[in-house]
Amino acid sequence: MARGAAGLIAALLLAPLLALMSSGAAQAVDTLCLPGPDAACIAGTVRTEDGPLADVKLTVTDESGAEQEVTTSETGKWNLQLDKEGPYVVKIDEASLPDDVVVAEDQITVQAAFGVTKPALFDVRTEAYSASTSKVDELVQSTVNGIRLGLLLALASVGLSLIYGTTGLSNFAHAEQVTLGGLLGYFFVNQQGLSLWVGGILVVIVCSFTGWFQDRVLWQPLRRRGLGLIQMMIVTIGLSLALQYVFQYAVGARTVRVEQANPEVSTFGPVTITNQSLVAMGISIVVLAAVGYALLRTRIGRATRAVSDNPALASASGIDTDRVIRLVWTVAMGLAGLSGLLYALVTNGIKWDSGMQILLLLFAAVTLGGLGTAFGALLGSLIIGLVVELSPVLGMPGDFKYATAMLILILLLLVRPQGLLGKPQRVG
Repeated sequence: MARGAAGLIAALLLAPLLALMSSGAAQAVDTLCLPGPDAACIAGTVRTEDGPLADVKLTVTDESGAEQEVTTSETGKWNLQLDKEGPYVVKIDEASLPDDVVVAEDQITVQAAFGVTKPALFDVRTEAYSASTSKVDELVQSTVNGIRLGLLLALASVGLSLIYGTTGLSNFAHAEQVTLGGLLGYFFVNQQGLSLWVGGILVVIVCSFTGWFQDRVLWQPLRRRGLGLIQMMIVTIGLSLALQYVFQYAVGARTVRVEQANPEVSTFGPVTITNQSLVAMGISIVVLAAVGYALLRTRIGRATRAVSDNPALASASGIDTDRVIRLVWTVAMGLAGLSGLLYALVTNGIKWDSGMQILLLLFAAVTLGGLGTAFGALLGSLIIGLVVELSPVLGMPGDFKYATAMLILILLLLVRPQGLLGKPQRVG
């Protein structure tokens, strides 16, 4: 009976991934270009801080040198359907821009992929605004971008820290929940045509259930068998690799993006940000605040902190530690899935290995803030996000921005090994 129920649950969880394998990228998008199994799209919006620019000409060139030309609409939007994957150079015709408008770089390279609409956005400004920009403006813009990245990392790292705090386990498969959230968001929103809000709720429900399911069929039995933390950590590494190959088989090497319509942009002084990013940041703040309130003010939150501080004492006090740990796994996987959905929404998309690419940042955030502390993970995530985005503005090469975050982590741990909010422990 239990095995049959487990099989049914596993089938339900695999259904969206199987649908991704068997279907193309046919979805309703807010552009004339519809990507599909044999069609790629490039799209963008040409606008200044004053509004969109119409009748701007752009040239798209493939690897063979073949050119295609496209013109922006009245709303500044443009799109182009392509029948080949690969790099395309998009060049804006500066002569078609108004006399008082300048572009920072007149061409960019976009990697087109079947089934995906890739954005090609130019930094276009009026001469008066461009002349008024300064290093301070760049710092402000990068700071906002860093806070956005930090909030997205925090959604995942808080759960990772809670799992470590209650079980002592470093879960290397945690990043794959981020990938799963993004892919499920693509499935529900783009392929099934659900609204972002409905799709987001379903993503959180499914990912939360995977957390409950993992602890029920894998981690709790291993704990009861007395398996050591090192062995369990190796299991998480194997699970991570297995999930990566499942994702790769499901979507291939392509990058998928939730809601592929051209994003609307808002300008606040020197800061330019998409409305999707504002929504993602708002959701992140509300969810993180709710998690913090639950940890501090609710009975289950206090029980979670008790298990994190001393599992044996918590169990002796009458706290059901297995129930608390299962709840932590459920919430942590739901938060990671939400992080993946928002990450796929506000960035250039998500692919089968996106979670692994940010895994190091997640562990850095958790370690920087203090292992096992949820609020430390939040603080560490914000610091890592700011360092990553501010490094290029402060003169570091763009390719070294992640290395800069790791350097900051190493230097801080030399001074404070327990992390910013971690408690010092006696050794020996």
